Amino acid sequence: MASHNIKLLRKEGVAKGTMAFHFEKPEGFLFLPGQYADLTLIDPTETDSEGNIRTFSIASAPCEEFLTFATRMRDTAFKRELGKMPEGREIQIDGPFGSFTLHTKKEKPAVFIAGGIGITPFLSILKNAAREKPNRKFYLFYSNRTAADAPFTKELDDLTHEIPDFIFVPLLTDTEGYLNGEVIKKHVKNIDGPIYYLAGPPALVAAMRKMLAEMGISEDDIRFEDFAGY
Repeated sequence: MASHNIKLLRKEGVAKGTMAFHFEKPEGFLFLPGQYADLTLIDPTETDSEGNIRTFSIASAPCEEFLTFATRMRDTAFKRELGKMPEGREIQIDGPFGSFTLHTKKEKPAVFIAGGIGITPFLSILKNAAREKPNRKFYLFYSNRTAADAPFTKELDDLTHEIPDFIFVPLLTDTEGYLNGEVIKKHVKNIDGPIYYLAGPPALVAAMRKMLAEMGISEDDIRFEDFAGY
């Protein structure tokens, strides 16, 4: 894959302690919804033992004219540099990479289970679905501690009106508890039919894999990505 230097177009807060960064898209940069890229700081003013490279899922859709990445703003040199980066400053991108993409069998629904910033690959997939209007069913179970911690909820709610067959189930663990099998069964009537996609903190992904196994879901029907340290 080729490397490109891309300019920061704008940045914005999208939830408590979470920011989205919108960069120019290099000419000819093609990716599939759900893929990720590596971002490398160029001549940072500080660095630490975690290094100057981070991996981020692409939150924008391929049809959009820019590339969006979102992250929790931990207190590391990389995140401090990213947070104070002015518009017009360049960063290096390598990619795209990854196979966490939508399955091809349209008759099988897609069930997305996301925690926190793990929403980013699903946001790309769903934005793309809003444009292409595929004949398939989508479910999204999106878990956050509080509403203030949950990025992109308005965009996701808007997508329920743009995608013909999309059910969005947000969950706030502080007031509603954690996602469980009964919640999934309430919305997904035939639980053996879909492909399940899990993304978020490693502890959440592990808990959801265990839950799905206990529900009798085959491991062959489960895809997952851990978002460690982001």
